[in-house]
Amino acid sequence: YFLICVNYFFYGETVADSFGALVRREEPLQFLARYHRFISFTLYLAGFCMFVLSLVKKHYRLQFYMFAWTHVTLLIVVTQSHLVIQNLFEGMIWFIVPISIVICNDIMAYLFGFFFGRTPLIKLSPKKTWEGFIGGFFSTVVFGFILAYLLSQFQYFVCPVEFNSETNRFTVECEPSDLFVMQEYTLPAALQNTLRWKTVNLYPFQIHSVFLSSFASLIGPFGGFFASGFKRAFKIKDFADTIPGHGGIMDRFDCQYLMATFTHVYIASFVRGPNPSKVLQQLLMLQPEQQLSMFHTLRSHLKERGLLPPAAVQAE
Repeated sequence: YFLICVNYFFYGETVADSFGALVRREEPLQFLARYHRFISFTLYLAGFCMFVLSLVKKHYRLQFYMFAWTHVTLLIVVTQSHLVIQNLFEGMIWFIVPISIVICNDIMAYLFGFFFGRTPLIKLSPKKTWEGFIGGFFSTVVFGFILAYLLSQFQYFVCPVEFNSETNRFTVECEPSDLFVMQEYTLPAALQNTLRWKTVNLYPFQIHSVFLSSFASLIGPFGGFFASGFKRAFKIKDFADTIPGHGGIMDRFDCQYLMATFTHVYIASFVRGPNPSKVLQQLLMLQPEQQLSMFHTLRSHLKERGLLPPAAVQAE
């Protein structure tokens, strides 16, 4: 029940945010979108009350234990899975690059540790070594930089996913943002003397990929350490035997969820700016008199800043 509630809350927000035109066309959807958070909270309260009413003497500890595990699971799995979907809507590149660099780091850390590993890194994972950790870091940064360059050239990967209300389809066609347009950068003096280059041409996203790769290499492995500690706490070797010798499916995702959350936070903090289309969607949901008031306010603001063309000012 709580799984349904959490998914209803998260994906209801996504539908209202990304399918505004569709929501405005359907009267029932308008009601659900308008009171979405209240409905979600009411559903949660109903589940909370049902849990309290279901408490049975001599089983209190077990029931509260299961109640706590339910919330922790929803927080770690469902919440972060939702962020993966949010990253997808920003463009396929924000999904493919983070996933790929985590996989690269896992592989390269293993290879460097296997061939050069001598110094243990952490007691939770005795096979992890400093040599593998450092080698994986540099390999991942280089891999992420090259992959970002290759994918930035294709519109399919860089365009945000948007819903076209006229065709009722998703579209990935757009004018690429400045992140995916080749720019010229001046190198620092120290690098100019070493490389004998004054400038380099890069996609700005390649610079962002360095930060993503650094996180995947330095902080991402702690997701794996966390999983190792969890397995030791319950005295199990692997989460499952899906992949013989390498644990279950969850063993492959111990770092991915952490990486997806960081990518979402990174986009919101350093990349994404105000979205005119979403602001327009909110304006179109206002009452006509409110829309007119907003129009006059915006016109006065533009007039004061001298941004309105002379013809528009004279027409007043």
